[in-house]
Amino acid sequence: MTNSGISRRTALAMGGLPVLLALPVRAQTAPEAPAFAGRAHTIRLGSFEITTLLGGESMREDPIATFGIGVEPAEFERVSAENFIPADRSGSSFTMTLVKTPEALVLFDTGMFADNNRASLAAAGYTPQDVTHVVLTHMHGDHVSGLMSGETPNFPNAELIFSRDENDYWAANPGDAYTAHVAPLAANARQIGDGDQIAPGITAEAAYGHTPGHTNYLLESDGQQLLITGDTFNHYAYSVQRPEWHVRFDVDKDKGAETRAAVLARLAGDRIPCIGYHMPFPALGYIAANGEGSFRYVPATYQFAG
Repeated sequence: MTNSGISRRTALAMGGLPVLLALPVRAQTAPEAPAFAGRAHTIRLGSFEITTLLGGESMREDPIATFGIGVEPAEFERVSAENFIPADRSGSSFTMTLVKTPEALVLFDTGMFADNNRASLAAAGYTPQDVTHVVLTHMHGDHVSGLMSGETPNFPNAELIFSRDENDYWAANPGDAYTAHVAPLAANARQIGDGDQIAPGITAEAAYGHTPGHTNYLLESDGQQLLITGDTFNHYAYSVQRPEWHVRFDVDKDKGAETRAAVLARLAGDRIPCIGYHMPFPALGYIAANGEGSFRYVPATYQFAG
């Protein structure tokens, strides 16, 4: 009988543990994070096919410091409670818009992550190579970081289009996102101004304030309209119900508030549907009056079905 190295008394004291110790030990590895699940939502607007593409989501703390600069905390908490949302954190979507016209496949903004873009484009039945035009609402990092991966353009067959005023500002005040993703492509881009037509049925509209060249885009097809509003209003409750509140990311906060109020009033008055980059996915909805100087966001449901 071989000596196991464990005395009979020790074995009795440990009960069945020596048997357990003899079993093979399996290495514990952390499960891999799941790949981003692309999401796409498609509607028809006349002869246009419009698809919103989810580029990612985030949760931030201390939203008053972003959406309510200088606002009394009690007022911010009251507006939050009225909208059934917490006052100490806020969620956001990052939503690009893909417009298929009879002549083109136009992508508005490029998100932050190339892999996420590919996943959501695939969910819509497209690849980055299919895009014929990339149009920027403005040049903040969460709108342009999907343009390039290293030195390689992610939309190799697309013409890049952006506001001349926007590019002039960032060329003079370059941030990391502009330097890495826009500057290498700027020389061959088409620079536009207020009222310029991107393609038949797509018109640029200056909406300055959030950035010096921030631009909205009006889509018109067969008598129907929709406005792509970029970051004109960044939160579906705070920035829509209180457009006068200053937003941390607005370069010109007074102008941003002025533009926000004007665009919201137009959307409500003309009953034009809109797509907002940071609205809850699928980021498609309407704006309604909510008392003097205040509005409310109404998510679209089945208005575009059938």
